[in-house]
Amino acid sequence: MKISVILAHPDNKSFNHAIAETVLTQLKKASHETFFHDLYEEEFDPILPKEEILKEAVLPPVIAQHCREIAGADGIIIIHPNWWGQPPAILKGWIDRVIRPGIAYEFIEEDNGEGVPYGLLKAGTAIVLNTSNTETGREHKVFGDPLETLWKNCIFDLCGVKKFYRRMFNIIVVSTEDQRNEWLNEVKQIVEKYF
Repeated sequence: MKISVILAHPDNKSFNHAIAETVLTQLKKASHETFFHDLYEEEFDPILPKEEILKEAVLPPVIAQHCREIAGADGIIIIHPNWWGQPPAILKGWIDRVIRPGIAYEFIEEDNGEGVPYGLLKAGTAIVLNTSNTETGREHKVFGDPLETLWKNCIFDLCGVKKFYRRMFNIIVVSTEDQRNEWLNEVKQIVEKYF
């Protein structure tokens, strides 16, 4: 299988990076082909220029590559921290530039964009692994878990990916080395289960 792995965290010593390393190791053990992008390391430009908005836009080579990879992926894994109930801006920009019409979705004939799009992604499964400094109960009760809504409903379901799993690891700021090792073992099990 071809698996697209996207990481968005600026600190290469972060737990998000440890998650990504674990994911990539497990995928390699299972002989999957991976497309891996560390958006900060690659200095991905998150700004969507007006020239790229239209479906027929001629895309810069790096964006075209990301689009080819996500369109061809059998599975997708996204790794990022929870910042203000959202992914980091660089990842939001990746969504804006890569999860685009003609690649991830399209509107049905005679629909000018006001209706519900038809998903084009062929990935059977998407996994989001994120870190947080908010306790799970508070995340749900006070904030309504905006990351679940964003990834599951607004992106992957809309783009045709029906099997979705998300795991939030928290509370990172006070976690111990033992706790982090347990979480990394859980990451191995998640990857093994879905891919």
